[in-house]
Amino acid sequence: MQAEEATKGNATMSMSNAARARIRSHEKVVYSYYDDGGRPGRGNCTWGIGTLAHKGPCTDEELKTKVGAAEVEAAFASRIADAEHAVRRNVSRQILNQNQFDALVSFVYNVGAHGAKATFKRVDAGDFQAAAMGIAQSNKMWIKTKHGSKLVLARGLIQRREEESAPFRTTAK
Repeated sequence: MQAEEATKGNATMSMSNAARARIRSHEKVVYSYYDDGGRPGRGNCTWGIGTLAHKGPCTDEELKTKVGAAEVEAAFASRIADAEHAVRRNVSRQILNQNQFDALVSFVYNVGAHGAKATFKRVDAGDFQAAAMGIAQSNKMWIKTKHGSKLVLARGLIQRREEESAPFRTTAK
């Protein structure tokens, strides 16, 4: 019965406007391609509001490419809808409150549905403490170095992960 209620309850949820604004503040809006590793030649090629163009740094040509506001906003709306759908599809046994739903959508927006797989399992099993810990610890990224790649702390993700994990630190709904 609880799984049926969760499916129904979560099926009607959508990300709040406040949560959308938080994503925009964390991701910023960039009308060109850039490397998300903090400096050119590091991280992944990204554009708009944290939209991944491809893994690995941008080419010199990509770094010169401008992106229009309409394209940025369309990609943002599409990625939010995809993240909402992933949360609804993967959390079927637990009824989420708005803050939990928003936090999971934000997390999925940033790491992708595949990257959130373990978190979905923890939340759906009702292990909110483990979900909170997993979200908070997802604050590293691979960067390209002269000798290959290495995993580094992404300082820009620390506050974001704290915000995303907060609704799961307590089992109160």
